Amino acid sequence: MSDRILPAAPARPADPVSTSPHVDAGDEGYSKDLKSRHINMIAIGGAIGTGLFLGAGGRMAGAGPSLAIAYAVCGVFAFFVVRALGELVLYRPSSGAFVSYAREFMGEKGAFAAGWLYFLNWSTTAVADITAAATYAHFWAMFSDVPQWLLALIALAVVLAANLISVKYFGEMEFWFAIIKVGALVAFMCVGIYLVVTQHELGGHTPGLSTVTDGGGLFPVGMLPMLLVIQGVVFAYASVELCGVAAGETKNPEKIMPKAINSIMWRVGLFYVGSVVLLALLLPYTAYSGNESPFVTVMNKLGVAGAADVMNLVVLTAALSSLNSGLYSTGRILRSMALSGSAPKFTGRMNKGQVPYGGILLTASFGVLGVGLNYVMPGEAFEIVLNFASIGILGTWGMIMLCSLLFWHRSKDGRVTRPAYRLPWAPYTQIVTLFFLASVVFLMWWGGGVGRTTVMCLPLIAAALVGGWYLVRNRVATMAADRHERV
Repeated sequence: MSDRILPAAPARPADPVSTSPHVDAGDEGYSKDLKSRHINMIAIGGAIGTGLFLGAGGRMAGAGPSLAIAYAVCGVFAFFVVRALGELVLYRPSSGAFVSYAREFMGEKGAFAAGWLYFLNWSTTAVADITAAATYAHFWAMFSDVPQWLLALIALAVVLAANLISVKYFGEMEFWFAIIKVGALVAFMCVGIYLVVTQHELGGHTPGLSTVTDGGGLFPVGMLPMLLVIQGVVFAYASVELCGVAAGETKNPEKIMPKAINSIMWRVGLFYVGSVVLLALLLPYTAYSGNESPFVTVMNKLGVAGAADVMNLVVLTAALSSLNSGLYSTGRILRSMALSGSAPKFTGRMNKGQVPYGGILLTASFGVLGVGLNYVMPGEAFEIVLNFASIGILGTWGMIMLCSLLFWHRSKDGRVTRPAYRLPWAPYTQIVTLFFLASVVFLMWWGGGVGRTTVMCLPLIAAALVGGWYLVRNRVATMAADRHERV
């Protein structure tokens, strides 16, 4: 059973939050072991990941200090997306998250598209994460001679094993991963602020505003490069929707979720924009590169024994955390789809720890393909999968905003009731966000190179979705008919 419409009684009598008549069988069977501290730190951890720790180096080198503007703009829209998802979560908590909402507001076709776009997002992000982990490991001399593909395989194996235990252990791991990431960023920012204020020499350079003004200003290579890196910056925010998925495995989401989501905005401003501004003030943008975390670059220039090693360990933790989150979320999404017939049956299976291991293993199998990519072209693997992951992210965010827009329209018709916690300025917020997402796709094409190639693959992605739907539509219809007979 995937979903059903109850004729009279509320669909979730035990859940005082939900006002929806829609029930998704993908929500059944989970434990409610995620606590408030887990959700709060998952929200933080989702906003601090590989895109900042590794991707910011190459973006800074390409766009200069204006990268901070790109992070700020994308951060605002990321907040709109997660706030829209938060409103839907308060309306009806679901481990299927936006796939379950797409099913309710757009039908099974919408749920099919939303789910597989999300899978595209995280299956390619998994490749980016294990690539990043292998890149970080090469920082240490003891791993320098180990092939990148082997390090990527080890990273995937370790995180996969940990993810299959139980949601409680996932929550604990993400809690401590987030503590490490936040603690490291706070320490870095304190050191960076001290260096800027005291104008302490850093690798033969004096930090301060002159680093920007003497280096060509905010746009040393023009405004276009800043626009072109936006798609990479969007990737940095890829996990903000994770707290919406996790809401299905926590008690009292009506109390926990608003606080966690609202805090994302200031965290974005502080950790993302603040750290990028500091990076721009500490060293000329030409000092950074895509081959090394910009934070490690600064610590190396600082010359403090062991500082770069500690920071590199932290960014390695961030990559593993992101991979862990991706396996977690796709496992839940695929299970929701499997129980409606739009994903392979085995992805709906759960183990004794109440973990949907089938979907997790499917995502991990694509990570294995990433190991092969690291073997064939280790220097380009991160950039290639980054672009495809960005397409998945843009598609996922677009589906969330479409669900939010349809939800708003239904509320105007009186068919649903919006919770007190709402996306502000609806429906204009959804429309502007959808326009922004479309603009990012255009910029990917406009920039040429791998980005244009990725956009040109959109017809193939669309064809795959259409073809996939025709393969499963009869099974989906049969399962839907069975559900209605049971009601």
